Amino acid sequence: MINKIADSVAEALAGVQDGATVLIGGFGTSGNPIELINGLIAQGARDLTVVNNNAGNGDAGLAALLKSGQVRKIICSFPRQVDSYVFDELYRSGKIELELVPQGNLAERMRAAGAGIGAFFCPTAYGTQLAEGKEAREINGKHYVLEYPIYGDVALVKAEKGDRWGNLTYRMSARNFGPVCAMAAKYTVATVHELVELGEMDPEAVVTPGIYVSKVVQVPRVATQAGGFKK
Repeated sequence: MINKIADSVAEALAGVQDGATVLIGGFGTSGNPIELINGLIAQGARDLTVVNNNAGNGDAGLAALLKSGQVRKIICSFPRQVDSYVFDELYRSGKIELELVPQGNLAERMRAAGAGIGAFFCPTAYGTQLAEGKEAREINGKHYVLEYPIYGDVALVKAEKGDRWGNLTYRMSARNFGPVCAMAAKYTVATVHELVELGEMDPEAVVTPGIYVSKVVQVPRVATQAGGFKK
């Protein structure tokens, strides 16, 4: 019997290894799997490469993971917000490496990993510093840059509803990067607020099929908190 429900976050994350590439869903604080991030901090894996839309807000969630010193490198689109002071201090002191990726490229590179695409050409970043060292090609009169997939060892995503097979649905904009993160990783952990019996979810409404999900953890529903401003 397939049952992907884990009793706790700690159980679901017990196997994360040092040096892992961790894909984390969320757009700022929307859809950010904070319970899993806190669980990863407690688990203690180090030398991590983290892939996320941004580089943390305030002192919680991803920012707390960066502050813990467990992250060697971050791959993201928006490393600088008004409340991204944790990343800013780490980067300026040379304690973390940054790979800046345009947002559409970031999503497509993860989607390509999940879809089995070996590489793809994209016009974004052509002629900029972000394209330096990359193969460029003119196709039908337009210039493109060769981009490669981003594969994850682990993905952490926040969903709204799931079942024991790992089928997931999301809540509105909290969906954001969750589906592509789940596709691109070898091992995907999802939190859900609601666990339902098999067959209760309309197959047409399932966004992430259970084949992409390794563990499901039910967590309480807590209002999303905004980032924070340094006092």
